[in-house]
Amino acid sequence: MANQKNTLVGNDLVLKGKPISASRSEMAEVVLPATTNPLGKLLGGHVMHLVDIAAAMAASRHSNSYVVTASVDSIDFRNPINIGEIVILKSQVNRVFHTSMEVGVKVFSENALTGERKHTTTAYVTFVAIDAITGQPRAVAPLILKTAEEKRRWQEAGARRKARLALRYKKHREKD
Repeated sequence: MANQKNTLVGNDLVLKGKPISASRSEMAEVVLPATTNPLGKLLGGHVMHLVDIAAAMAASRHSNSYVVTASVDSIDFRNPINIGEIVILKSQVNRVFHTSMEVGVKVFSENALTGERKHTTTAYVTFVAIDAITGQPRAVAPLILKTAEEKRRWQEAGARRKARLALRYKKHREKD
């Protein structure tokens, strides 16, 4: 937990909060023929792979730990990404629960010749922080919310979690 001053209250470790800006991550790559379909569009599965990587970077930055993907709440494809374009992924932690974090990812395409950018994909991915020694889930520092936008995203993440857990428990009950 680099550059954090945590405190011990009784037997509980209280983690110092971190701003959302500490988790923000961005990555980019050129779309090449090996990752496109016969129409010259970036494969959806490859976009999902890149989303998982970008989201994991944000979760790892916030938690200062290894992270594993727990769920993908949604991934919405809005516009295709063409061969030769630059795909840009921006991610940030939206909300921290106890050992898990929701990360939002926005994907853009950029035409390298004109500079035109299009919002192509939005995704919400949940990660669990993993202790490097025990391999078990570990507590994550809370978020420090600074803007109205950050507070809105925090609230929406809570609603998505509530729906995700309700669906999980419904499926569990149906198995029994």
